[in-house]
Amino acid sequence: MPQKEEFTGIELEFHSGIIPPPYSHMYRISLDWSKGDLTAKLDLHYTEREDLTEEEILDEGFTLNDDFAYEGPLSIVWIKAISDKVNDTKWTGKSVDDAGIILKLMDSGKPGKVKVPANQEDWQVFGQDLIQAIYETTKKEAPLTVHYREVSSEKVSDCAITIRFSDREVIFSQENETRNINWEYTVQLMKLIFTPDYNYEIAKEEPGNKRGHYIECGDGLWHELGKGVVNIDPSNDVVSKIKEIFKDLMEE
Repeated sequence: MPQKEEFTGIELEFHSGIIPPPYSHMYRISLDWSKGDLTAKLDLHYTEREDLTEEEILDEGFTLNDDFAYEGPLSIVWIKAISDKVNDTKWTGKSVDDAGIILKLMDSGKPGKVKVPANQEDWQVFGQDLIQAIYETTKKEAPLTVHYREVSSEKVSDCAITIRFSDREVIFSQENETRNINWEYTVQLMKLIFTPDYNYEIAKEEPGNKRGHYIECGDGLWHELGKGVVNIDPSNDVVSKIKEIFKDLMEE
């Protein structure tokens, strides 16, 4: 078990490395709770776009100005998540040459020595979660809502899951009732949901009414599980797992 660190904030730096533009980017996030509240500062900059045409940038789904800066409050629920993440992390002596994340633990607002997490991929996901939390806090983006419908011979059952990164809350809604569900449980469910292959050529703007299972992942397009959503690996039946989890959620 890694030794517990004493700190009142972190500074996180990421560089995407040799990924080509318009995807290449770098960011720095500072998070400070030395005065009780959590203050966040984000500087996100997309790099090496000078030689691209406007059309090349827009065709990849970006805008002409995707840089973003923020300095202000973030929900204090993130303090425990950050502390737990740091204290569960193993550090490596290797340097991050071209791409990846480095950390500095902060004490009373002053950053300490550079630390390199061994679990780079986990920290990169965590960094994206923090950026999403800031986007939602500033209303730049709305929380993700996934809608699900199960049609049987007896009835049509609709439900939805809204994931709010801003305060790390997940709201499950069905008919006129809502309840909170576990954050980590939902993270694993989202990984499952985005694992299969989605066929957008047969996606529809309305959910199906024939017997089956349908999902809409926040973009307004509905896919039928087993037809428009299919397993990539035949030995890993993710589609059935998604059906089972939503069935359990709707029956609780």
